[in-house]
Amino acid sequence: ELDHNDISGTIEDTNGAFTGLENLSKLTLFGNKIKSVAKKAFSGLEALEHLNLGDNAIRSIQADAFAKMKSLRQLHINSDSFLCDCQLKWLPQWLAEKELQSFVVATCAHPESLKSKSIFAIMPESFVCDDFPKPQIIIQPETTVAVLGKDIRFTCSAASSSSSPMMFAWKKDNEMLHNAEIENFAHVRAKDGEVMEYTTILHLRHVTFAHEGRYQCIITNHFGSTYSNKARLTVNVLPSFIKTPHDITSRTGTTARLECAAEGHPTPQIAWQKDGGTDFPAARERRMHVMPDDDVFFITDVKIEDMGVYSCTAQNSAGSVLANATLTVLETPSLIHPLEDHVVSVGETVALQCKATGSPPPRITWLKGDQPLIVTERHHFTSGNQLLIVRNVVLEDAGKYTCEMSNTLGTERAHSHVSILQSLGCRKDRTTVGIITIAVVCSIVLTSLVWVCIIYQTRKKSEEYSVTNTDETIVPPDVPSYLSSQGTLSDRQEAVVRADNQQPNGHIDSNGMCQTDAGRCPDVEAPTVGCRQPKLCIGYNKDTWKTEDMADGMLVPDKTGYGLPVVCTDCSGSTDSMNIHIYPKEAEYYSETLKTMDNTYPNALSSKERNRKRGAGTSLLHPQPCNGIANSKRTETDGTLYPSNHDRIRPVSTTSPL
Repeated sequence: ELDHNDISGTIEDTNGAFTGLENLSKLTLFGNKIKSVAKKAFSGLEALEHLNLGDNAIRSIQADAFAKMKSLRQLHINSDSFLCDCQLKWLPQWLAEKELQSFVVATCAHPESLKSKSIFAIMPESFVCDDFPKPQIIIQPETTVAVLGKDIRFTCSAASSSSSPMMFAWKKDNEMLHNAEIENFAHVRAKDGEVMEYTTILHLRHVTFAHEGRYQCIITNHFGSTYSNKARLTVNVLPSFIKTPHDITSRTGTTARLECAAEGHPTPQIAWQKDGGTDFPAARERRMHVMPDDDVFFITDVKIEDMGVYSCTAQNSAGSVLANATLTVLETPSLIHPLEDHVVSVGETVALQCKATGSPPPRITWLKGDQPLIVTERHHFTSGNQLLIVRNVVLEDAGKYTCEMSNTLGTERAHSHVSILQSLGCRKDRTTVGIITIAVVCSIVLTSLVWVCIIYQTRKKSEEYSVTNTDETIVPPDVPSYLSSQGTLSDRQEAVVRADNQQPNGHIDSNGMCQTDAGRCPDVEAPTVGCRQPKLCIGYNKDTWKTEDMADGMLVPDKTGYGLPVVCTDCSGSTDSMNIHIYPKEAEYYSETLKTMDNTYPNALSSKERNRKRGAGTSLLHPQPCNGIANSKRTETDGTLYPSNHDRIRPVSTTSPL
């Protein structure tokens, strides 16, 4: 039993005040200051059977405030202050369903049209919300995070359509603040002059950790009290450094150590950045290590790219602070690209590059022959002396050049040898060798192309003059080499070609063939084959001569030293129909020549072949005449001694006269 107490807020605003009393069956709250019943005011009293709220000026009960009390048999309410608006419409219907209306005496105090009427006598449609005389919160206080020592304030506003006086109060953690600094004011809402707005402000000066908690405003008039949401106040302390990072200098390959620690409320978080960013080499390469217990930041295997400004940030909900430290990395000088030797000619330009790195940046000095370089108007340097250019070099410029790189950590040297040639010549560099190689290859290719063209033209010409008649006698291809081996081709030979006009016993066709008229020579059978023009002539001069086997078409070398006669034929066929001219005319000359040939080659010619030669010689001395030879003329010309393919003579049978 809780009769005759000042209980109000516990029922009006608190949720779950009776949690843990699941077996409680009877609760009496008679004669207290309860003006409203919150929805969850009786949570946890599922077994309650008797509830007494009599002698309380209850004005409103939120919907389903008694719904969880499944065992409730008696509900005592006695109040004539009910606000019969739309929010109370549910109550008479629920009491009737639960058969609890016999224990309830409830009459309306507002609106005027329903004043003094029982809630059970009012039609459901009469419960309307045309106005709101009970205050309604329109601005809730907000949860705030404050910095230790700062001033803060909470604001709460409500509106009401009643002119009833308004009262304001603030609670902290459900405890009323009696001595709080509160500022209240009211004003008429602009859009409808019948509604008043009331505002209350709670001021907290120089907050400390004791001010932390949950704050709530209560606005009350004749029709009831309205409770705002509870706003939490958190007091924080800005981070402050207890260990600050300092500038350090490290050599490459060593470990850099930076310290940073801070305090605050809540405890601040430490974060590191390099040059304003979090993506830096030590982080990407996992060379960065943070030791939370020792508040130490390590960078292992320091590199040149680790050099920069590192920032330590300490942050919590109250704010953040920042401290910077510079990491300087030292590195001994070294060459990025090795120096190269050079070979140049007098009057040319040579460039020596000494591209060095180091920290701090090295100072570069040039030496020649271990002595300081004597600079003339022909010597030029780029910024930092990393490039030395010598124009119009002379022989005295040859020698060893030294690039000396030095900084605070030490000195390094690199050398380059320069050779000077007297004149432009073959240089021992890759460019010249490449040019020579290309020139040689091009020459070989061009020479090959020329030879291919020559061979092609030669073969083409040979094919144009080839003889397709398979009955012709073919001169062996090795005749030239054979004759040369016998000494018969030492000099160019002479050839005499006799061309006759049309004779009574033969004629020349337009195609260059000479035909024999069989009618003019009745004792000689007309040949079936003609001869091609020009007519073959075998000549002689002062040098060694050759002759031809008329039967076989073979050439025979002459070792006698006497020249053979010139034999010219006008027509081919048999020797009886051939018009043969012999120069000179003396018969003794021919017989002597033939005898000499027979004696010279006894082993080379068979008896049959010698008979053929003698027969040919006889025919040459005594040709078979054809009638009507006249108006002939002789033409002499120079030619080769051995015939070509197109000059071959078809073999003719020769009959020696008996």
